[in-house]
Amino acid sequence: MTIELSIEFFPPQTPEGIVKLRGERAKLETLKPEFFSVTYGAGGSTRQNTYAIVRETAAEGFDAAPHLSCVGSTRASIREMLDEFRADKIRRVVALRGDLPSGMAEAGEFRYANELVEFIRSETGDAFQIYVAAYPEWHPQAKTPDVDLQNFARKVKAGANAAITQYFYNPDAYFHFVDRARALGADVPIYPGIMPIVSFFKLARFSDACGAEIPRWMRRRFESYGDDVDSIRAFGLDVVTGLCEKLLAGGAPGLHFYSMNQAALTVEIWRRLTGSAGVATK
Repeated sequence: MTIELSIEFFPPQTPEGIVKLRGERAKLETLKPEFFSVTYGAGGSTRQNTYAIVRETAAEGFDAAPHLSCVGSTRASIREMLDEFRADKIRRVVALRGDLPSGMAEAGEFRYANELVEFIRSETGDAFQIYVAAYPEWHPQAKTPDVDLQNFARKVKAGANAAITQYFYNPDAYFHFVDRARALGADVPIYPGIMPIVSFFKLARFSDACGAEIPRWMRRRFESYGDDVDSIRAFGLDVVTGLCEKLLAGGAPGLHFYSMNQAALTVEIWRRLTGSAGVATK
């Protein structure tokens, strides 16, 4: 079975974290993903660490896609980063609006991700494959789902090649979003974002903050396990594997895993999906 796979990291803040990530990345590299993406801290706070990880990953023979954020960025700073990427033969970027960090008053010269996408295209032509974000359950700051969908369509019209969704656990939300996006002419691959479940407590807290829905039946089942870590892990693996199977059977173009810098769950889910942790991807 061939599945197009991509995997996301975030930049560690300590030397110990960087060493640990190298070990986890080595395990994930055995899955032969299409590319690794590397997040960008609020307001560009992890810029140097992001690029260090991107360069290390590229040096190991894998495509890497750094995140670019509108918040805190200027046209001059984005232009400089794009020049660095091209010099390092980086050909993919993830263009996002980004989060305004605490204490930062100015958002930067770009208000929305579509403006950033348009700028990248105007500066570099087709030098980069540009990925943007999509929200099947709609962005928590959008006024309505329709407004959020229109925002997504603008990013595609500005020149995005593909999209990666926020994680979700209801496959119908994904398929509904894709159908509505297609009706607006947003005809690019929309890769579902997959979040393996390490800790239900952490997942619930993060989901409540970012607007990702955890279905009631899942919450009740996880809550019933209390502090039984093994049962939580086993149920989480079953849930996420089943989700992936439904998405692929329904026509999803591939899967994008939010690894949280941990390899074990992603590797196990991939093994279940393919029958082998080393199956080649597209």
